[in-house]
Amino acid sequence: MAAFHFELVSPERLIFSGEVEQVVVPGSEGVFTVLRNHAPMMSTIRPGVIEVTSATGPSKLFVRGGFADVSEKGLTILAEQAIPVSELDGAKIDADLRAAEEDVEDASTDAARDAAMLRADQLRAMRSALQS
Repeated sequence: MAAFHFELVSPERLIFSGEVEQVVVPGSEGVFTVLRNHAPMMSTIRPGVIEVTSATGPSKLFVRGGFADVSEKGLTILAEQAIPVSELDGAKIDADLRAAEEDVEDASTDAARDAAMLRADQLRAMRSALQS
């Protein structure tokens, strides 16, 4: 397969920058695969797993959301948060999910309830990433 440039950036740091063969992205309108010479496009990203295939082999990263930009230069993903799937802690995710679900029940305003529901949904996506 022909390689192209891929960068994955979070607010804290540059997570990955290098040549890859393909990247599978959980777009908000559906999962899409980027290969070399992909047509330019932009997409929001829903919480899920990005699958990267490079010369060194496949890797999976959980992203909490963000934006993907495909251009003639390659693919850039600006992620709210990105964590290698291998570093996800199931017990911590379960505890955080229980707390988020309690926050939904205890919310006194619509805004607080919406924020807690968003957090719970993101944690469910994380939990799902562990099972895939």
